[in-house]
Amino acid sequence: MSNIDMLSIARKMLKDELEAALIYGVLARRYRGSPISDKLIEIARIEAGHARFWRKFLEKRGVKPDVVKPSRLKIALYRIILRVLGLGLTLKLLELGELNAIKMYALMLEHGDLSEEERADLRKILEDELIHEEEFVEEESRLAEFLDHVRDAVLGMSDGVVEVLSVSAGLAGAYGDPFNVALGGLIVGIGGALSMGIGAYTSVRAQREVRLGVLTRLVLAARFIPQVFQSRIMDIMKKKGLPNDVSEKIADTAIKNPDLLQRILAEEKYGIREEKLEEPGRAGFYTGLFYILGAAIPLTPYFLRLDIGIAVPLSFLMAALTMSLVGFIIALTANLDIRKKMIELVAASMGAALITYSVGRLASILFGIEVE
Repeated sequence: MSNIDMLSIARKMLKDELEAALIYGVLARRYRGSPISDKLIEIARIEAGHARFWRKFLEKRGVKPDVVKPSRLKIALYRIILRVLGLGLTLKLLELGELNAIKMYALMLEHGDLSEEERADLRKILEDELIHEEEFVEEESRLAEFLDHVRDAVLGMSDGVVEVLSVSAGLAGAYGDPFNVALGGLIVGIGGALSMGIGAYTSVRAQREVRLGVLTRLVLAARFIPQVFQSRIMDIMKKKGLPNDVSEKIADTAIKNPDLLQRILAEEKYGIREEKLEEPGRAGFYTGLFYILGAAIPLTPYFLRLDIGIAVPLSFLMAALTMSLVGFIIALTANLDIRKKMIELVAASMGAALITYSVGRLASILFGIEVE
């Protein structure tokens, strides 16, 4: 890393830390009087301390830190995100920024042009960033049910948007009449919602029954013949890299505790956690509901009976914005690159719809079925 790159990273980190301190301060004021407020205030104080380190770092190298200003637009955006998504998802979004900061700090620690004092300070900052997420375990646990069903909601909405956008684009290309497009898209949307909902219900129910069957067998075996699993527990622990004596102690402890034995076998051997078993009814409901919500978005301009020349691009625009939101939520809940995931989903949905629209236009030309 060149000296120029190091200074560039330092300026970026100063800006990020200033923004983080202000954002955590905003969150603390929003939840003033609640138990979470004290944690937010403390983290805002820590981030401000990190910013002071970077100010000193830049000053030592002849760079005026006052030229680095936090983005007021970013802070305002976080205020909006907090109101729309709530505290849990806002904290998840802040965590993504901290993951990038951790990578930057690790990169800086490898640079040769650092004093021992600076290295010690950077290690302390890195430690602070790594433990931030532990501060909000309770708050994020409230998202558990929502996150469990994010997959169903995202699957349903993205399929509804893409499939109905593609169908409506094809019908628009063939017929050119907004009412026909809206009617055809609505029929596809209702059928798709029922199909997706029933499919999700059936799939999750079958998976749940299989896993519950495994758990039942393990519970009975762990209670009445635990000694059968002693060598199996030892093998599992050894494969995880634990020494023989430690593996043997864990196995001895497990066969004396049926609940522990059952949990170890279920999680380590079968990848099953009882509290994570999804409810099939909810899975089907969320998938079907979000499918029809997704389907309604690209159809809205046609239901408004807008001119087809306006309805088609507006339908594409609304679908693109929705898929951007879907990509944002996927990335946020899975700790993925937000921009990359948003672009990926928008490009895929728009590409499919454009191809279908082209097929519809071709059918219109070849068969003369356009309706004026």
